[in-house]
Amino acid sequence: MEIDLNADLGEGFGMYRMGEDEAMMEIVSSANVACGYHAGDPVIMDRTVRMTLGRDIDLGAHVGFPDLLGFGRRPIQADPLELAKYVLYQMGALAGIAKAAGAHLTHMSFHGALGNMAAASYELAEPLVRAVADFDNRIIVSVSTNTQIERAADKIGLRVANTFLADRAYDNEGNLVSRKLEGAVIKDRAAVLARVTQLLEDGTVTTITGQRLKIAAQSILLHGDTPGAVELARTVRGAIESAGGRIVPVSRLIK
Repeated sequence: MEIDLNADLGEGFGMYRMGEDEAMMEIVSSANVACGYHAGDPVIMDRTVRMTLGRDIDLGAHVGFPDLLGFGRRPIQADPLELAKYVLYQMGALAGIAKAAGAHLTHMSFHGALGNMAAASYELAEPLVRAVADFDNRIIVSVSTNTQIERAADKIGLRVANTFLADRAYDNEGNLVSRKLEGAVIKDRAAVLARVTQLLEDGTVTTITGQRLKIAAQSILLHGDTPGAVELARTVRGAIESAGGRIVPVSRLIK
């Protein structure tokens, strides 16, 4: 079995650091880099991009709302075409920094409230995904399963990498449960590892109501900004490799 391990990185700002990016770079095969709107700044973006060089790691843009104070988790009501320009702006910024460093973008993902809103609304998802295609139609869209983002990408002709969030609860339709609900975020290390093992063994996830749901995933999202997350990420990688699996960057999995 081949699977990608990805993480959201570069999410500090100025002198403030978030997460353990250096440690995560030794574990992941794809990096989703904040582009200065919900987190990140030019210096952090450049440093994060350069940390991927010389490693077998794909580089992706992690785009969100212009909401540094709220870390991009607060909804912003704006015209979808305006939000599409926000997507272009962020991808262009990271692509420029990457080019100067000798790297290039392979994928992108939507962060926080922007991602949640687009996942639920095709009317929002389509202009955002079309902006990605206009920027570079070779870009892979990394997204959780059963979303309007996935449907928009399919219509527009962009490749999609389905991502499994091992520490987030799913409902019976394969959607992520809102963070506002109890049990939406799974903090127990053994439970997270058990969910990854279940995905690897039979391609299913147990939903928040206890049902087993088939889920197609090419990538697993690892969080690096919570206590013990790096050690858990190492454990997840070790479990995959012990089972005979290979960790492969997302661009080599999605044809």
